[in-house]
Amino acid sequence: MSAWKLIKSDLYRYHGRTGVKDLLKGFFLIEGFRYMFFFRLCAGSTGLIRLWWRLFIRHYAYKYGFQIPHTTRIGKGFYIGHFGTVVINGNASIGDNVNISPGVIIGQVSRGRLKGVPTIGNKVWIGSNAVIVGNITIGDEVLIAPGAYVTMDVPAGSLVMGNPGVVSPGKGVEGYILNECR
Repeated sequence: MSAWKLIKSDLYRYHGRTGVKDLLKGFFLIEGFRYMFFFRLCAGSTGLIRLWWRLFIRHYAYKYGFQIPHTTRIGKGFYIGHFGTVVINGNASIGDNVNISPGVIIGQVSRGRLKGVPTIGNKVWIGSNAVIVGNITIGDEVLIAPGAYVTMDVPAGSLVMGNPGVVSPGKGVEGYILNECR
């Protein structure tokens, strides 16, 4: 998918529209959209142009606290709810229509049975201060409650809450993912 189509899908998640006015409003008023704007341009380019966009990403990483390397695989319709620290490992894979809240960490485990990084499915809502680490898979339509510590595979349509995370099947994200892009 082209960088501009990904940018439009991200914009749609914020406004439900993708007009020029919405793009300008999103770019100047929504920190998460602005960061992802440059992230998408960087991921869709090569050579010196990519280096140029990486400088913008670096600037906004310091300004807003988003630590999302340009190597991270992120699907369409990515939504960052508020600015604040968000740390995502550059090898992580994130599906379509995912919501991220402040304080979220999606990280790597460097040894043991969980060695690796998470794979996150489509239509996942991740609450504030949730920690998701290790070589685990989060299924589609999962709600990860604020403050959850997730180190296990989570089946589709589930709710995870607590530290350590407890999975409750059949209580997914219905009503939490708005303006779903298709």
